[in-house]
Amino acid sequence: MKRALVIDDEPQIRRLLEIALETRGFEVFVAASATEGLQAVQSVRPDIVLLDLGLPDREGGDLLSELRTWSTIPVIVLSVRDLESDIVRLLDAGADDYVTKPFNIEELFARMNVALRRTRPDARETLYVAGDLVVDFAEREVRKGESPVRLTPTEYSIVAELARAGGRILTHAQLLRELWGPLAEVERGSLRVHISSLRKKLESDPSRPVHLVTEPGIGYRLR
Repeated sequence: MKRALVIDDEPQIRRLLEIALETRGFEVFVAASATEGLQAVQSVRPDIVLLDLGLPDREGGDLLSELRTWSTIPVIVLSVRDLESDIVRLLDAGADDYVTKPFNIEELFARMNVALRRTRPDARETLYVAGDLVVDFAEREVRKGESPVRLTPTEYSIVAELARAGGRILTHAQLLRELWGPLAEVERGSLRVHISSLRKKLESDPSRPVHLVTEPGIGYRLR
């Protein structure tokens, strides 16, 4: 199930989008401010963000600019502002699309699908296989042999990032930045805890990992 995050201070808009997107198969999360929205991006790791500009604690454009320093997640701006200069500025800042309010929900849904197709892998690239370990990007699932492995969202994100690296080493800083963005330094100890938990779930002998390998002093790679 694809995850959508709606960042908008209007309760009616949040509820409208929550209902409309859930009927189209999305798992929907909502935030009423920029602060809540940034925390939600880091915690739920949505597939797409719908972002209002007039937020109570911060301009939505500023939030977009900060987000683009560490994430490529698709962002569609929703706003009553329809000046061409505003639209160009937001697109230059990294928005994938710009939809003016009031909007047609079918048009918005179509634009969301376009943005998601830009970032989702081709069907031929949705599986990463390493021995008996399979990472299924399309299903957001990891399997060992034929059996699905029960992972937390953060654990899945770690495995997915390492799988996308195709066996290359990802440094501690790279993983921390991709997973937690501005909170990277705060979560440095948390990464080791998650890696330890993953090895218990993925490795036959966690003390001698064959899949999730540590490169001492550098980082990790999926072998």
